[in-house]
Amino acid sequence: MDSLWILVMTTAVFLAAIILYRNNSRLRGLRSFHTSPVTLPLGSLGLPFIGETIEFITCAYSDRPETFMNKRRRMYGKVFKSHIFGSPTIVSTDAEVSKVILQSDAKVFVPSYPKSLTELMGKSSILLINGSLQKRIHGLVGAFFKSPLLKAQITRDMQKYVLESMANWSSDRPIYIQDETKNIAFQVLVKALINLDPGEEMESLKKQFQEFIAGLMSLPINFPGTRLYRSLQAKKKMVKLVKKIIQHRKNSEISKVPSDVIDVLLNDSSGQLTEDLIADNMIDMMIPGEDSVPVLLTLAVKYLSDCPAALQHLMEENMKLKRLKEQLGEPLCWSDYFSLPFTQTVITETLRMGNVIVGVMRKAMRDVEIKGHLIPKGWCAFAYFRSVHLDESNYDWPYEFNPWRWQEKDTSNCNFTPFGGGQRLCPGLDLARLEASIFLHHFVTQFRWVAEEDTIVNFPTVRMKSRMPIWVKRTGDP
Repeated sequence: MDSLWILVMTTAVFLAAIILYRNNSRLRGLRSFHTSPVTLPLGSLGLPFIGETIEFITCAYSDRPETFMNKRRRMYGKVFKSHIFGSPTIVSTDAEVSKVILQSDAKVFVPSYPKSLTELMGKSSILLINGSLQKRIHGLVGAFFKSPLLKAQITRDMQKYVLESMANWSSDRPIYIQDETKNIAFQVLVKALINLDPGEEMESLKKQFQEFIAGLMSLPINFPGTRLYRSLQAKKKMVKLVKKIIQHRKNSEISKVPSDVIDVLLNDSSGQLTEDLIADNMIDMMIPGEDSVPVLLTLAVKYLSDCPAALQHLMEENMKLKRLKEQLGEPLCWSDYFSLPFTQTVITETLRMGNVIVGVMRKAMRDVEIKGHLIPKGWCAFAYFRSVHLDESNYDWPYEFNPWRWQEKDTSNCNFTPFGGGQRLCPGLDLARLEASIFLHHFVTQFRWVAEEDTIVNFPTVRMKSRMPIWVKRTGDP
């Protein structure tokens, strides 16, 4: 489940801790570099111990974080060696090489994470497990998220939460889109995972979740008073709540028609999915509700605010659907939202430009050769999507928001990987598109708005610097 890791992997900026943690493996990796008879890709390992991490982070904080990669790509080619985040690394900005990395199994590559994240997620997390157990959980969750039953339920829930949120929007104060979308997306995802409705338990869960997720960016030091310790304590409280829900389900008859992911996993007959495993993974799967989906929605508003032609086209398409459904006296269903072709191109273009998922890191379990490039055993392979999505050889005028480009372009090729790929392809990708479609439909059919000046921050995660403030006016108001 790459999306969980991808959103936090670049937060490992604390060099001293990483160096202490990685020192032995780094030395082994460098020895293999000197003794290997096979030629590595061109590149530089940078300074001793630090490598090129400082320059990588410096670029990451700019409005063009891909300049670190692009500079080296011009010098060494699309695949090059570096040394970032405490590990010798082969960086791929080649879509075909990245595709092989993504599709390889655990015998070739395994995910690579900072220590703070592995401690927070735990050994049973879908982020860390490999092989048949990972495939089983990923398959069960992915199938449920694609099921018509869930899509119908999510459509109802999403519409409810969106409309409740927008009912409180007023023209006399700014609306912070990033905050609003986080609240909506978290409620929707928690409902899909553990069937919890808004209320005291939801608010308590949200509070503990904020404490938990803060630790993903922490030093890997666990004793009372540290950031990591507080986050681990918060997770324990969340796991306790989820276990209470699991026990309640076990004491009653489990529905054969699952209403949430807990039901799906409890219905599994393999005997592999323990109560602890289910509870831990419910917490881990909440992360997209905090980051990926809200950022997607927020960036869509940002790009549309800066592109009046696209906004006009989107509004006309959605108003046409709204009037048709009102004439028929029918509620909107999930297939209605996916029937909006321009809306889907807006979402696709937002994913391409926004790069909520910047790339994935893997550790090579053996020497690997891809398209003539060697990735030595123990080294990291960094498949960097952002450079591919913003490559002018793949997209004309790549820094221009142009949804129309997708009217004739295939989204299934390896030049477009906003949700990762392979066995760890984000199982919630259809769910994310559905949420974005519902939010945009109700937003553009109910409101006109003026956006305040705001900028995109790309590190350590993608977000808006000022939380995307806008001033709204309802369409029916004078």
